Amino acid sequence: MEKFAKDKKCALKAIRKGDTVVVISGSRKEKHGKPALRGQRGKVLFVMRDKERAVVEGLNLIKRHTRRSQLNPNGAIIEREGSIHISNLMRVELYDARRKNKEAAK
Repeated sequence: MEKFAKDKKCALKAIRKGDTVVVISGSRKEKHGKPALRGQRGKVLFVMRDKERAVVEGLNLIKRHTRRSQLNPNGAIIEREGSIHISNLMRVELYDARRKNKEAAK
């Protein structure tokens, strides 16, 4: 298993496209019928290294209102994934190992 340092550069290298990640923190709480992001899992679609953000499949969905065009004659409301800061994500293998160690300690 790889060793991970606690500095930003190494944290950015830890999460790559195609990895399965868990949201470990975030500002979105459960309200208006939407579940909180914390604890949800998904596959990383791509990582924006310059902004230190990642787009995760099925998480942080945002609604985009598009105007009329030839593709959408009446306009449309399109749901797509928004980005999540990389410090709020952790790889599933590390997350599960950490939880297993905490349960074993009890």
